[in-house]
Amino acid sequence: MGENGSSKYYQQYPAYPSMDVVSAEQGGSKCYDDDGRLKRTGTVWTSSAHIITAVIGSGVLSLAWAIGQLGWVAGPAVMLLFSFVTYYTSALLSDCYRSGDPCTGKRNYTYMDAVQANLNGIKVQICGFLQYANIIGVAIGYTIAASVSMVAIKRSNCFHEHGKQDPCLVSSNIYMIMFGVVEILFSQIPDFDQISWLSIVAAIMSFTYSTIGLSLGIVQVVANGKIKGSFTGISIGVVTPMDKVWRSLQAFGDIAFAYSYSLILIEIQDTIKAPPPSEAKVMKRATVISVAVTTVFYMLCGCMGYAAFGDAAPGNLLTGFGFYNPFWLLDIANAAIVIHLVGAYQVYCQPLFAFVEKWALQTWPKSQFITKEITIPLGSTKSYNLNLFRLTWRSIFVMITTVISMLMPFFNDVVGFLGALGFWPLTVYFPVEMYIVQKNVPKWSTRWVCLQLLSLACLIISVAAAAGSIAGVVSDLKVYKPFKTSY
Repeated sequence: MGENGSSKYYQQYPAYPSMDVVSAEQGGSKCYDDDGRLKRTGTVWTSSAHIITAVIGSGVLSLAWAIGQLGWVAGPAVMLLFSFVTYYTSALLSDCYRSGDPCTGKRNYTYMDAVQANLNGIKVQICGFLQYANIIGVAIGYTIAASVSMVAIKRSNCFHEHGKQDPCLVSSNIYMIMFGVVEILFSQIPDFDQISWLSIVAAIMSFTYSTIGLSLGIVQVVANGKIKGSFTGISIGVVTPMDKVWRSLQAFGDIAFAYSYSLILIEIQDTIKAPPPSEAKVMKRATVISVAVTTVFYMLCGCMGYAAFGDAAPGNLLTGFGFYNPFWLLDIANAAIVIHLVGAYQVYCQPLFAFVEKWALQTWPKSQFITKEITIPLGSTKSYNLNLFRLTWRSIFVMITTVISMLMPFFNDVVGFLGALGFWPLTVYFPVEMYIVQKNVPKWSTRWVCLQLLSLACLIISVAAAAGSIAGVVSDLKVYKPFKTSY
């Protein structure tokens, strides 16, 4: 099944001159890799930038709230647990980029290609559904997060101009539409190889707002004269016992979402230059760097946010500092979040864009609407190839996710549910199952049993976290009016 799917995949690429293909197969081409495609140029640093762009996203803003539900003991412990699981399963998944030899084996270009090459039957269909459903969910979550930051900028400036007595109510709808328009423009970038610059800019932005959030947290702790919070998290009495349970479970989902990037790992790995060293080795180094950097930032932002606000830690850390002073610093942080999310949206959605376009090409290979590209000159030396199907379908996708975001703008609950939905199957189960097949791990061996226990434990966590987030959404819907609620 995997080979048939991959052979169809090649149909979307033009046939290269025979000499180039021959020299590429012999490893001597300066222009093409061993699969006949243009040489990949990615390094450990560009891969790390892609991962950091995908990981340090809107999830970082909810971590103070998540630690607030779990407390000083369980909060950091759960964060470390998720970072280890994410690193370990990502290392397993990176070994599945090539089938067979890690340097010369057949490449798997996408997460789905890797699943098809190693697994079969209903697992392939389930994986495809979950991966692309999760991508759609992430696009919705990022649209909501961007609008929250843009609303915060508007309200901050309103308070600064009119004083604290003005409620400065602002609807997020117009800002979601603005974000959607920008994403329609950027979605016309054809593929991953051409968005490295966007990832680097987005990664810089993520460090910018995380550092501001951390700094303001430290300042708030100093102003308070003490470290707030408790060992067990938000107290019974502040919330009901049942709410404490649901909120703690939702916190697990928030933290899982903050580490979620496995579903685009193979696509990022496919940008790395050909061996030596093998793509898997480079990807593992990039994973170590990015997960370590991410965990340090998460610990600092989450813990300092909880230390600053205690039980009152907000769902979005930057909104907890109020909208007053220093308003300009908060505006910079929120603007950085919006710029980062523009890039993160594209990094996450590229696999879905590529899948739909590949399917359309296989289904209607002679359609001019799908295959024809219109060359638009950009200056004297550069040009852009406009594809009408790409323009139409990607624009429709962005519009649909924007409308859904306007219908359900519940940042914390949506983030928690997305984390729970994607964590176990995409970050743990499929990487573990593919690794077992790829490395021929004997059934009931010590390694096999340990891998299965890891998968089972993460399944239990995911189900519990999903239940907590659904309870949160149900609670929000009781008071929400679609398209009318203002902040």
